[in-house]
Amino acid sequence: MNKYIKALFCVPFGGIKYAILKIENGGRFHAAFPAIMSPMTEVTVDGKSELRIAKKLKMHNGAKIRVRKGGKLEIGKNFGMSNGCVVTAYDHIKIGDNVMLGPNVLIYDQDHDYRAEGGVAAMRFKTAPVVIGNNVWIGANTMILRGTTIGDNSVVGGEAVIKGE
Repeated sequence: MNKYIKALFCVPFGGIKYAILKIENGGRFHAAFPAIMSPMTEVTVDGKSELRIAKKLKMHNGAKIRVRKGGKLEIGKNFGMSNGCVVTAYDHIKIGDNVMLGPNVLIYDQDHDYRAEGGVAAMRFKTAPVVIGNNVWIGANTMILRGTTIGDNSVVGGEAVIKGE
């Protein structure tokens, strides 16, 4: 019974959050309803960035979607983020249909460019696209780094660090 009560609260909250994002970002934010979003989630779209979300997004407590500095994030249908997940796009991240993230999964398409003049404090980044195929499950505490491609029908074990194909 608890999950039904939670859904009655989180579905309208998702609609409200979508409406606010649409007002703030206009044509740079596209999303299909329904979405189940806990009140303790974060979705930000900065500057000239673009976010596209297909239907049936599920975000649990502490999950964060961040699209920064002209980046692009495309999320397929039936995407789920467990507690503590973070997806941050400075370049381009494309996530397919039916993808589930276990708790505390981190997906980044950028790294700090520590060799830049001024080091990490200069806030310069190296970027490369991330592509996650359809029907993918990513286990808890996994980190997916820039330049990664994960094929369709894949399972990534927990606590993995993934870079490349």
